[in-house]
Amino acid sequence: MEFLPYARVSLGVLKKVSPHVHQILLNSLEFKIPVSKHLFSPFCSPTPHDLTQARESISEYLQELGLSLEDSISISSNSPKYVQMLVDGVKELEEWNAWNNSNGEGDSLGFKEMIIYMAKEKGDNGKVAFLESVGLPLSSAMSVARYLSSESLPSIIRKVKYMKENIFSVGDDKGGLSGKNARRMMMHLSISSDEDVQQTLSFFEKIEARRGGLEILGLVDATFRFLLESFPRLLLLPVESHLEPMVEFLENIGVPRRSMGNVFLLFPPILFYKIQGIKSKFSTFEKVGVAYKDIGKMLLKYPWILSTSIQENYEQILLFFEEEKIPKTSVDRAIRSWPHLLGCSTSKLKLMVDQFGELGIRNKKFGLVIAKSPQLLLKKPQEFLQ
Repeated sequence: MEFLPYARVSLGVLKKVSPHVHQILLNSLEFKIPVSKHLFSPFCSPTPHDLTQARESISEYLQELGLSLEDSISISSNSPKYVQMLVDGVKELEEWNAWNNSNGEGDSLGFKEMIIYMAKEKGDNGKVAFLESVGLPLSSAMSVARYLSSESLPSIIRKVKYMKENIFSVGDDKGGLSGKNARRMMMHLSISSDEDVQQTLSFFEKIEARRGGLEILGLVDATFRFLLESFPRLLLLPVESHLEPMVEFLENIGVPRRSMGNVFLLFPPILFYKIQGIKSKFSTFEKVGVAYKDIGKMLLKYPWILSTSIQENYEQILLFFEEEKIPKTSVDRAIRSWPHLLGCSTSKLKLMVDQFGELGIRNKKFGLVIAKSPQLLLKKPQEFLQ
C-alpha cells in the first residue's frame, strides 16, 4: 500500500474529502501518522443502477410507513436530491468501514438494505422525500420536516392533497391580478405591521425574487413550495375540523371555490384564523357600509384587511378624518372603493390633506374628491403636483 507523508497533506485536500476522512487526516497531521493514498479519491458517481436500486429501497421504506405503492413510487421518483443524499451516505459509510478494516455499522447489509438503514437514521420518517417531491429544495424540505415532527407522513400527504385539490387547485387569476394586488399592498402599506402581515410580506418578497416575480403569485404550481416554506404550520391544520369548515364559510360569503386559492395566496395567515374571529372582524367593513354579502368580493382583492394592524388602523383613520372635518360618508365610500387606504398611516394621509388644503380644497369639497378618486390619497405630494 502506498502512503503519503503527513507533511504533504494540504488544506485544499482536506476540504475535498468526506467529514469522516477529514477527521482522520487531521489526526494524522497531529500525530504524524502516514495516510493511505486511496483516501484522496473522491466518491465515484453513482451509476444509474445504484440510483434505481436506491429509489426502489426508498419506495419500500415509505410503504413500511403506511403509504400506498403508487404514492411511494411517485415520491421516490421525484426526490432526486434526497436519493442522492442517501446514496452518498452509504458510500461514505462503506469508505469508513474500509478504512477501519473492520465490520462497522451496516457492514453486513447489502446496498438496498443500507439505503433503508440510512433513511431510518435520518429520523424524519420519509417527510423530507415527500416535501422535495412537492417542490421544496432539499435544505428547505429538511427544515420544514423538523417543524412537522409530530405529524405522520400519511397525514401530511392527505393535507397536501386536500389543499391542492380543494383550495389551491387551478383557479382564475386573469392578467396576474393577484400579483398586482400584492404589489399595491407592498407599495402603499405605511403602518407598523403585525406578525401576520410581516410574514405575508416576506412571502411576497421570496416570490418577487424569482423569475417572473409577483406575476406568478396566482400560479399555484409555481408558488406552493414558497407557501410551505413560509408557512409550514399549514401542514399542522386538521382537515375535517378546520380546513373544510373554512372553505365552506368563505364560499357562503361569496368567495368562489375557483378563486379561493388566490385569497389565501394574497394573505396566507387567514387560513389560521378561527371562523368566529373572522366574523367579528367583519364589523369593520359593516361600519363603512359594506353589505355582508359583498364582503367576499373585498376579500378576493384585499384579504389582508383582516389583519390586526389594518383593523386597528381603521379606528385611527376615522379619528383623523373626523378631526379634519371630512364627512364620514365620503370617508366610508373612499375605503369601500379603495381598501388600500386602510394600510396607510395617518401621518402620510395628512401630507395629502395639507396639499389639497393649499389648493383651497377642504372639508366637504375634499370629501367629494376622495369619494370619487380615493387613490389620490396614496400619492406623494410631489407626485400630485406633477
